[in-house]
Amino acid sequence: MIAAAWRAVGRACPGPVVLAVWALATVPAPLVLFEGTHRWEEHMEVSTALWWTVGAAPVLAAVVASKWTRRTEQPRTIPAAAAAVVAATLVSSAFVAATMALYGWGIPLTGAARWRSVLLGSIALAICGAAVGRLLARRPVQGGQRSTRRGLVAGGIAAVAGALLAQTTVQLGAEGSTVRHSPVEYGAVGPYAPSAGEPGKLTLPAAGPYAIYAVGFAPRDPDCRVTGADGAVVPARSLTIAPGDYGSDAASLAWIASFDAPLPGNYSLSCRTLDPEASYAVGEVPQIRGAVGALLRWPLAAIWLLGALPGLLIVAEAGGRRAGRVPRRRG
Repeated sequence: MIAAAWRAVGRACPGPVVLAVWALATVPAPLVLFEGTHRWEEHMEVSTALWWTVGAAPVLAAVVASKWTRRTEQPRTIPAAAAAVVAATLVSSAFVAATMALYGWGIPLTGAARWRSVLLGSIALAICGAAVGRLLARRPVQGGQRSTRRGLVAGGIAAVAGALLAQTTVQLGAEGSTVRHSPVEYGAVGPYAPSAGEPGKLTLPAAGPYAIYAVGFAPRDPDCRVTGADGAVVPARSLTIAPGDYGSDAASLAWIASFDAPLPGNYSLSCRTLDPEASYAVGEVPQIRGAVGALLRWPLAAIWLLGALPGLLIVAEAGGRRAGRVPRRRG
């Protein structure tokens, strides 16, 4: 009985292709689309991102119900239809809950959201989507070698697209999860530095962390050095991904590095780069909520791998199917 229940759960669970499409539709797609259709100082709120999740729930439920119907090969009876709808609704609700957890703790965008309404609304739409998927289910078509080849190609494309989108997703997620950013600047260097003080001179009011910002279109990977009044060099830690869209209409700022001042007082800032007109400023460190703030310092290869993971799962599944069809040679 228990083994049969687990087999039924396995039939209802979507494969890596559906997982990759869901991840793309609920995380990178809304962030990138919002960034491309709104002004630079506007950021997506969590309620907007969650409604994307609600819209994707019935589609996922329809796919799961259709898969359940094809794999179980049950007759078209009311109990069989009810089982398909219940299984698809449960799976879709689990995906919605996981995405809600991501936006609750991983990328906690600003704004308020009606979490209960999102969950209940997605369940109601998932039931409707599952019913439609059950009605439209068809017998599977044996694809053979062609199906495996398509899986390998689709997985490779999904892995590359996920790796490319991962960096942008982390950047936009960090910008949208910033809850505090002070416009106060303590000094700057460069011809277009927004600070009115002497270029390169910093006056830090207290010991602690400070941020280095690239002004406008300045390169995000300069060699910046902070030096104390006694000549001691304060090490600066560069960010792998630089969140931007800070500052004001006069000058946009991108957070590229940070350093810890041991004492209050006067310091100097120097940044070497190939752009002679690049300017950099020092200010308060932005307060970013959630795990996305820690991802800003991850190695870029690890972030690419995280984004490519759904596509790699597709490749692994297709490769497993091919290996399973290779006939064994008799020794």
